[in-house]
Amino acid sequence: MGMPSFQASNAIIYLTYGAFLIFGLSIAWRLRHQTKAEFLSSNRTQKAVPLAFNFIASALGSGILFTYPEISTIAGVQGLVVYALSSALPLLVFAYLGPIIRRKTPEGFVLTEWARQRYGVVTAIYLSLLTLITMFLYMVAELSALQQIVNTLTGLDGLPVVIVESAITTIYTSLGGFRVTFITDNIQGAMVVGLILLGVICVGVETNIDRSLIESTGLTKPSLLGWQLLYILPVAILTNDFFLSGFWMRTFASRSDKDLLIGVSIASFVVLCILTLVGSSGLLAAWSGAWPSDPPVDGDGAISLFLLLGQLPSWVVGIVLVMVVTLSTAAFGSFQSAMVSTASNDFFRNRLNIWLIRASVVLLIFPVAVLALRSPDILRIFLISDLISASTIPVLVIGLSDKFYWWRGLDVVIGGLGGIFTVFLFGTVYYGNARDGGNLILLENGLYAEDWSVFGAFVAAPVGGLLWGFGALGVRLAVQFVIAKVKHQRFDALDRPVVVPASSSSPIVDEDSVNYSHVQPIGKGKFV
Repeated sequence: MGMPSFQASNAIIYLTYGAFLIFGLSIAWRLRHQTKAEFLSSNRTQKAVPLAFNFIASALGSGILFTYPEISTIAGVQGLVVYALSSALPLLVFAYLGPIIRRKTPEGFVLTEWARQRYGVVTAIYLSLLTLITMFLYMVAELSALQQIVNTLTGLDGLPVVIVESAITTIYTSLGGFRVTFITDNIQGAMVVGLILLGVICVGVETNIDRSLIESTGLTKPSLLGWQLLYILPVAILTNDFFLSGFWMRTFASRSDKDLLIGVSIASFVVLCILTLVGSSGLLAAWSGAWPSDPPVDGDGAISLFLLLGQLPSWVVGIVLVMVVTLSTAAFGSFQSAMVSTASNDFFRNRLNIWLIRASVVLLIFPVAVLALRSPDILRIFLISDLISASTIPVLVIGLSDKFYWWRGLDVVIGGLGGIFTVFLFGTVYYGNARDGGNLILLENGLYAEDWSVFGAFVAAPVGGLLWGFGALGVRLAVQFVIAKVKHQRFDALDRPVVVPASSSSPIVDEDSVNYSHVQPIGKGKFV
């Protein structure tokens, strides 16, 4: 058995945490005189390589050691490749949309600030709530994954580890804010890359493959699920990335559009390689005979990596343990900082005293830790948030195009909620009863159901959202037209907005010839 001794496991875990705490506190001390704005964001300050390491650290987490090996054991090589590509390539959207949104809201640092300007306060609060809930769920999933991994790898109780990680990231994040997490993510991101490469080499050298199992497992052959995932995963992950404020804060932190493009491109490639290598451990577990477990356990594909590690020397497990702590600390600290910065911006307009902001970092950790200790299904947490984002983001991003100036916040909110309701309607028709239709929203059967239910849900969410959104648009315009006629007023709901060139104070009518990168809208975004 490759499990390190009790003493060695504790030493590896807590010495790693101690090193991160000392490093985080030293950075926080250097930043002790920073302003509140610098505590919350770091706009236009970072070069390409630090950005790349930050995107890498933020895009990963200890949960990848469960989810990617699991998909390898279920959908084989096809599923793994689709999952890895679907996770890595969406990072490139920040290089494309980031400059557009930054020009529209140069003083902002999160997507919700653009939503406030474009759609008004109500839509911004709606999007902010979805964003905060998503990041809260990710934090719960991260601590839950950490607890389960530590227990599986070492046999130790995961509770003390969860408490220590929560305390350490809370201490240095509450003192240093976003800038300290950005700097620590540079180190942790570089460590993750190095540790994963080292771990993969060790696993590859020490694992003995039974070539007869390669054909018999069927994991090299395409499957129905693999083809379904070709649609489900890109939609789910791409839209969900919009809700992760940590990505947007790093986008706004880029010194230039060129730095952003280079940084995100590097990160996307590295993340693709890392996820493919981690996920391939599921294949190695199957082809070495480590998986399935003996006796077989339902859902043991999620622990296929750990079944494989159980056959390897303890020093290999030690390397993986350091990698787990590094992955989890980087991801969790980033979520903490992003949640606090988002809430401060969206609900308090950054008027809170900096010590109240720091206190909120501390208070946030308690409900997260309590829920995480209940060990929820990590993949299911991700899927629920994915379904919500799939219904909301398509109707939201319509407003990024100036051609759709008549699109309003009401259309976005109705569309987002309507998308979720459409999933319920689809589930009710598909299963023949409303109860199972409601359970489909919660994805009770998981991602790998042996039918078309999940695929249908991820089609219903965005398509239904768009249909409801345009339906709301039609009703709104009709009502506004009737009101204008009754009051003998001019119907102006379809008038182009008025803009002001940056170099002039005189308003002009918005025309196709206007360069939007040099104009700003007059007035606040409209909900109706």
